[in-house]
Amino acid sequence: MARPRRTQFERSLVGPAGEHYVIFRLYQQGMLASLAPGGSPTVDVLVLSPDETVIASLQVKTRTYGRDQGWHMREKHESIVSPRLFYAFVDLEPDVPVTYIVPSSVVADAITHSHREWLATPGRQGQPRRDHAMRRIVPVFNEDLPDYPPGWMEQYREGWHLLKEAVGA
Repeated sequence: MARPRRTQFERSLVGPAGEHYVIFRLYQQGMLASLAPGGSPTVDVLVLSPDETVIASLQVKTRTYGRDQGWHMREKHESIVSPRLFYAFVDLEPDVPVTYIVPSSVVADAITHSHREWLATPGRQGQPRRDHAMRRIVPVFNEDLPDYPPGWMEQYREGWHLLKEAVGA
Protein backbone atom coordinates (compact mmCIF):
# COMPACT_ATOMS: atom_id res chain seq x y z
CA MET A 1 0.00 0.00 0.00
CA ALA A 2 1.44 3.37 -1.01
CA ARG A 3 1.84 5.88 1.78
CA PRO A 4 0.39 9.36 1.33
CA ARG A 5 2.88 12.05 0.38
CA ARG A 6 3.55 14.38 3.29
CA THR A 7 3.57 18.13 3.02
CA GLN A 8 6.75 20.14 3.58
CA PHE A 9 5.29 21.28 6.90
CA GLU A 10 4.64 17.68 8.02
CA ARG A 11 8.18 16.66 6.99
CA SER A 12 9.62 19.62 8.93
CA LEU A 13 8.13 18.26 12.16
CA VAL A 14 9.88 14.88 12.00
CA GLY A 15 13.32 16.07 13.18
CA PRO A 16 12.08 18.05 16.21
CA ALA A 17 9.78 15.16 17.17
CA GLY A 18 12.80 12.82 17.21
CA GLU A 19 14.88 15.23 19.29
CA HIS A 20 12.15 15.59 21.90
CA TYR A 21 11.58 11.84 21.93
CA VAL A 22 15.31 11.28 22.63
CA ILE A 23 15.21 13.76 25.52
CA PHE A 24 12.17 11.94 26.93
CA ARG A 25 13.98 8.58 26.67
CA LEU A 26 17.10 10.03 28.34
CA TYR A 27 14.96 11.24 31.24
CA GLN A 28 13.47 7.74 31.51
CA GLN A 29 17.02 6.41 31.80
CA GLY A 30 17.75 8.82 34.64
CA MET A 31 19.95 11.12 32.58
CA LEU A 32 19.64 14.89 32.37
CA ALA A 33 19.41 16.28 28.85
CA SER A 34 18.75 19.48 26.97
CA LEU A 35 18.39 20.58 23.38
CA ALA A 36 21.61 22.11 22.06
CA PRO A 37 21.49 25.75 20.98
CA GLY A 38 19.90 26.18 17.56
CA GLY A 39 22.36 26.08 14.71
CA SER A 40 24.84 23.77 16.45
CA PRO A 41 26.51 22.02 13.50
CA THR A 42 27.07 18.56 15.00
CA VAL A 43 24.97 18.39 18.17
CA ASP A 44 21.22 18.24 18.75
CA VAL A 45 21.01 17.03 22.36
CA LEU A 46 23.38 17.60 25.27
CA VAL A 47 23.64 14.97 28.01
CA LEU A 48 24.44 16.49 31.38
CA SER A 49 25.95 15.24 34.63
CA PRO A 50 24.09 15.93 37.89
CA ASP A 51 26.16 19.14 38.30
CA GLU A 52 24.96 20.15 34.80
CA THR A 53 28.31 19.72 33.06
CA VAL A 54 27.97 18.52 29.47
CA ILE A 55 29.34 15.00 29.39
CA ALA A 56 28.09 13.66 26.05
CA SER A 57 26.30 14.86 22.98
CA LEU A 58 23.91 13.34 20.50
CA GLN A 59 23.14 14.04 16.90
CA VAL A 60 19.58 12.89 16.29
CA LYS A 61 18.49 11.49 12.95
CA THR A 62 14.79 10.72 12.66
CA ARG A 63 12.87 8.81 10.03
CA THR A 64 9.29 7.89 9.50
CA TYR A 65 9.18 5.66 6.46
CA GLY A 66 11.36 4.86 3.52
CA ARG A 67 12.09 1.90 1.29
CA ASP A 68 15.47 1.09 2.84
CA GLN A 69 14.51 2.02 6.41
CA GLY A 70 17.60 4.23 6.60
CA TRP A 71 18.54 7.73 7.63
CA HIS A 72 19.98 10.56 5.53
CA MET A 73 23.58 11.49 6.20
CA ARG A 74 26.07 13.74 4.46
CA GLU A 75 29.71 13.43 3.45
CA LYS A 76 30.70 15.57 6.46
CA HIS A 77 29.51 12.78 8.80
CA GLU A 78 32.41 10.62 7.62
CA SER A 79 34.78 12.81 9.63
CA ILE A 80 32.66 13.79 12.65
CA VAL A 81 34.15 11.55 15.34
CA SER A 82 34.44 12.14 19.06
CA PRO A 83 34.51 9.66 21.98
CA ARG A 84 31.53 11.36 23.62
CA LEU A 85 29.50 12.00 20.47
CA PHE A 86 26.78 9.52 19.61
CA TYR A 87 24.04 9.32 17.02
CA ALA A 88 20.47 8.57 18.01
CA PHE A 89 18.76 7.05 14.97
CA VAL A 90 15.05 7.27 15.72
CA ASP A 91 12.49 5.26 13.76
CA LEU A 92 9.03 6.68 14.44
CA GLU A 93 7.17 4.17 12.28
CA PRO A 94 6.63 1.27 14.67
CA ASP A 95 3.76 1.60 17.14
CA VAL A 96 6.45 2.22 19.75
CA PRO A 97 9.38 4.21 18.32
CA VAL A 98 12.77 2.49 18.16
CA THR A 99 16.08 4.23 18.79
CA TYR A 100 19.58 3.06 17.91
CA ILE A 101 22.38 4.71 19.93
CA VAL A 102 25.54 4.42 17.82
CA PRO A 103 29.02 5.84 18.58
CA SER A 104 30.14 8.49 16.10
CA SER A 105 33.23 6.46 15.17
CA VAL A 106 31.04 3.55 14.05
CA VAL A 107 28.78 5.83 12.02
CA ALA A 108 31.74 7.50 10.30
CA ASP A 109 33.28 4.14 9.42
CA ALA A 110 30.01 2.60 8.21
CA ILE A 111 29.06 5.43 5.87
CA THR A 112 32.62 5.81 4.59
CA HIS A 113 32.87 2.12 3.68
CA SER A 114 29.34 1.83 2.29
CA HIS A 115 29.79 4.88 0.07
CA ARG A 116 33.17 3.66 -1.15
CA GLU A 117 31.65 0.27 -2.06
CA TRP A 118 28.66 1.94 -3.72
CA LEU A 119 31.01 4.02 -5.90
CA ALA A 120 32.97 0.89 -6.84
CA THR A 121 29.91 -0.97 -8.14
CA PRO A 122 28.37 -0.09 -11.51
CA GLY A 123 24.93 1.51 -11.72
CA ARG A 124 21.79 -0.24 -13.01
CA GLN A 125 22.90 -0.02 -16.63
CA GLY A 126 26.57 -0.72 -15.96
CA GLN A 127 27.60 2.94 -15.89
CA PRO A 128 30.11 4.29 -13.36
CA ARG A 129 28.48 6.00 -10.41
CA ARG A 130 28.98 9.71 -9.80
CA ASP A 131 30.17 10.85 -6.40
CA HIS A 132 27.91 13.13 -4.36
CA ALA A 133 27.61 14.39 -0.79
CA MET A 134 24.58 12.28 0.18
CA ARG A 135 25.10 9.21 2.35
CA ARG A 136 22.67 6.74 3.95
CA ILE A 137 23.01 4.64 7.03
CA VAL A 138 20.76 1.60 6.96
CA PRO A 139 20.17 -1.59 8.96
CA VAL A 140 20.97 -3.59 5.80
CA PHE A 141 23.45 -2.17 3.30
CA ASN A 142 23.03 -3.08 -0.38
CA GLU A 143 26.81 -3.32 -0.65
CA ASP A 144 28.77 -6.30 0.67
CA LEU A 145 30.31 -4.92 3.87
CA PRO A 146 31.75 -7.68 6.08
CA ASP A 147 31.94 -5.37 9.11
CA TYR A 148 28.29 -4.35 8.66
CA PRO A 149 26.29 -7.50 7.82
CA PRO A 150 22.47 -7.54 7.79
CA GLY A 151 21.25 -6.79 11.30
CA TRP A 152 24.45 -5.00 12.32
CA MET A 153 22.47 -2.16 13.94
CA GLU A 154 20.59 -4.47 16.31
CA GLN A 155 23.47 -4.35 18.80
CA TYR A 156 22.72 -0.63 19.18
CA ARG A 157 18.92 -0.96 19.46
CA GLU A 158 17.81 0.93 22.58
CA GLY A 159 21.52 1.14 23.48
CA TRP A 160 21.08 3.81 26.13
CA HIS A 161 23.59 1.89 28.25
CA LEU A 162 26.32 2.99 25.81
CA LEU A 163 25.68 6.60 26.81
CA LYS A 164 25.64 5.70 30.49
CA GLU A 165 28.98 3.91 30.13
CA ALA A 166 30.51 6.84 28.23
CA VAL A 167 29.42 9.34 30.83
CA GLY A 168 29.98 7.14 33.87
CA ALA A 169 26.31 7.22 34.93
